[in-house]
Amino acid sequence: MLHDVSRVQIRPTIAALPDYVPGTAVPVGAQAFKLSANENPYPPLPSVVAAVADAAVDVNRYPDMLADELSRALGVALGVGPEQVVPTAGSVSALHHAVNAFCDPGDEVVLPWRSFEAYPIAIALAGAQAVPVPLADDGRLDLPALAAAVTERTRMVMVCSPNNPTGPAVHAAELETLLAAVPDDVVVLYDEAYLEFVRDPQAVDGVALLAAHPNVVLLRTFSKAYGLAGLRVGYAVARARLAAAVRKTVTPFEVSSLAQRAALASLQSTAELTRRVDRVVAERTRLVDALHTQGWTVPDTQANFVWLPLGDRTAAFTDRCAAAGLVVRPFAGEGVRITVGEPEATDLLLTITAGG
Repeated sequence: MLHDVSRVQIRPTIAALPDYVPGTAVPVGAQAFKLSANENPYPPLPSVVAAVADAAVDVNRYPDMLADELSRALGVALGVGPEQVVPTAGSVSALHHAVNAFCDPGDEVVLPWRSFEAYPIAIALAGAQAVPVPLADDGRLDLPALAAAVTERTRMVMVCSPNNPTGPAVHAAELETLLAAVPDDVVVLYDEAYLEFVRDPQAVDGVALLAAHPNVVLLRTFSKAYGLAGLRVGYAVARARLAAAVRKTVTPFEVSSLAQRAALASLQSTAELTRRVDRVVAERTRLVDALHTQGWTVPDTQANFVWLPLGDRTAAFTDRCAAAGLVVRPFAGEGVRITVGEPEATDLLLTITAGG
């Protein structure tokens, strides 16, 4: 008979970590719309599916260890050198690698909160100290407050734009003000996982930002707009010296051969991809306009989701959605994040929100 209690000691840092809460999956056989994980409601492009199928016959072989071909292709697409690109297993993996590359135990990392749930986990695993800065009342990042939180122990400042889970994008002028205030030996990690959905004319040009500021590291992903969440492929972009440091922390063969081929095929189909993203943005506009008409206060989302700041009504609203066949992402006591999905999902959601 196995004993229930093990005497193996778990690192205190691990024992204290909050659990990362994924978007709830739809049970097998259930009829429901999954609006909890910010996935693209549309499957990968047909050309991408074909590329994955072709690559599948070679999965007995290791992939290109550092995804050099993908680095070159991304470098061409972005107008940077391939040595500045670090492919990873999604942008969350790039996040962990970047924190490990630049932060030692005891260092401080300034971050907005609430923001992406993986941030405090990555910081804690590196032994660094998270310094959370509250968002503004409208769900935007408070960049002056982020700058004010920087101390001599700060090694990194995290900026999520559009912010997950609230949705607003950082504006170029306010980010330049932040960068002017942050010492140039502090890394500014600019996470733009939802870049392709941004339509705000004041939003940041990440590549131009990188060219002007040597302490910036960009995080991007193929999971959202490209519809490749299940294959796990993202990347970091930085000046060559910083990129080399991040690359040293990457697990060998981290990006699978199927993920690499899918990403390469996606980069060759940008026009078709743009049309698909435009459909999501149009549906986002329809949803937000309807919510405003119903009297809801919704932050200016530039991502593929909306945020309803429900406070203590969060659990009840989540239950109402589940009963109607919608799976949303609750943040207990704060609000609900709802992915923009199929038009039918929007119609159903609006029948629920009509009731307040």
